[in-house]
Amino acid sequence: MLAEVLSGLLRHDRAVVLAALAAVIAAAWAYLVLGAGIEMEMMDMGGGQLMVMSPEWTPAYAALIFVMWLVMMAAMMLPSAAPTILLVGALARHRSANPGTAPATAVVFALGYLLVWCGFSIAATVLQWGLDAAGLLSETMALGNAIFAGAVLIAAGVYQWTPLKDACLKHCRSPAQFLVQHWRRGAFGAIRTGIRHGMFCLGCCWMLMALLFVGGLMNLAWVALITLFVLFEKTMPWGGRMSQLTGSLLAVWGAVSLVRMM
Repeated sequence: MLAEVLSGLLRHDRAVVLAALAAVIAAAWAYLVLGAGIEMEMMDMGGGQLMVMSPEWTPAYAALIFVMWLVMMAAMMLPSAAPTILLVGALARHRSANPGTAPATAVVFALGYLLVWCGFSIAATVLQWGLDAAGLLSETMALGNAIFAGAVLIAAGVYQWTPLKDACLKHCRSPAQFLVQHWRRGAFGAIRTGIRHGMFCLGCCWMLMALLFVGGLMNLAWVALITLFVLFEKTMPWGGRMSQLTGSLLAVWGAVSLVRMM
């Protein structure tokens, strides 16, 4: 009887955490699909021709771009982090003096994880501002210079083969082993562990996020494709091999793009 009760509680906690994750991910994607609050300006070029223009960079627009990046990171990264977050809930119930706080512990862990991507979003916003100021971004917020786009593809492909990528990916692919090594008790411990997991995840995926500037930040099909790749890379048994194979394909794609420019 006791075993059945405990099993029921674990299923309930898992359902609560999973429902919360699904709601956040769905809301994030809905926000992106609806345009992330960004309205492009149209300039009349005469003769009935209109040219799409990016809004002027103001503090309000910079804040909007930061929110877009943060929501995009939540939409892209939470699906692949879900197994670890669910495992945190189960571990918290097993080790905590108050098992009823397990779902809250999982939420705190997820907040720590997203805090890392919040820092990344700030850096990405600054980078986007610099690229836009230099006239290197198109109306879809993609690199308008084929040479720079090719260089990013090559860099992302090469990074897939580096020891740092491999080490970070191993942590992301082994949530149980990660939590055994880095788990800390209490709310502060959960947020610290979430930040640590986020750092490994950032080390694994930051160059993949740079690919958003190749396909365009407003190209949701491209955003979804990268999201699926990150999910498969971290959760599928063949994810490690896929990572290196994709790295080779990206490098070749970039090299071909550069050769075509010559």
